[in-house]
Amino acid sequence: MTLTRESKSPRTTKSLDTGQVLGVVDGRDHTGVGAWLIQRPLEWRLGVHVVAIDPSAAFRKALRMWLPRTAVAVDHFHLVSLANQAVTEVRQQLSHQVHGRRGRAVDPAWAHRMLLLRAGDSLSDNARARMENVFATDDPTGKLKAAWDVKEQVRVLLRTGSLEEAELAKKRLEELVQESKQPETTRLWRTICRWWKEIEVLIVTGATTGKVEANNTSIKHIKRTARGYRNPNNYTSVILLRSAARTAA
Repeated sequence: MTLTRESKSPRTTKSLDTGQVLGVVDGRDHTGVGAWLIQRPLEWRLGVHVVAIDPSAAFRKALRMWLPRTAVAVDHFHLVSLANQAVTEVRQQLSHQVHGRRGRAVDPAWAHRMLLLRAGDSLSDNARARMENVFATDDPTGKLKAAWDVKEQVRVLLRTGSLEEAELAKKRLEELVQESKQPETTRLWRTICRWWKEIEVLIVTGATTGKVEANNTSIKHIKRTARGYRNPNNYTSVILLRSAARTAA
């Protein structure tokens, strides 16, 4: 089972194996998720072994209350997204410090802003040369390079295959954050620490929300093609029926 957050739509509960939507919860706090969970039969709740979620404190609180024996994994995509966000924030602040304005196309850091968010080990020689040029010409303080190193170490940590390797990667990440001395990377480090138990479950089980993300797009299409639903029960019914049909097919 996995829980994911929908933008401007209700929360949905989905099967981790098939991606099928199991339920739709109205609201965005832990009470809505908890109310849905407590309505499930005890046997059903005892059969849930792993739950994959995004870094949502509300999700985690509800799971700790109603599924205390279930292992909770945090989705790696969302953690990498937070690391990319830290790099973006550092780049934006650097532009104001160096140029006194927002980034423009003439600035290497802005022109190659998407390159900075790509996985470092996937870059071609040409792409890596362009990125090194960004650090050499548009990063006089070295802050952007430091934030990029932190982001890459987060990716290394999430790719580790054992808890021992994860601990070593975490120590290296802490060193890079301390060397960076930036609020953006410090905030990211604190998030990693707060979600460390869930990260360990991710590393051991490999459970993510990846298999169900396609359903998020389908739900948005349902809402868009219907031009909105006035009756939330009808909206929920359509979501459940279409998801069941996709799973059966």
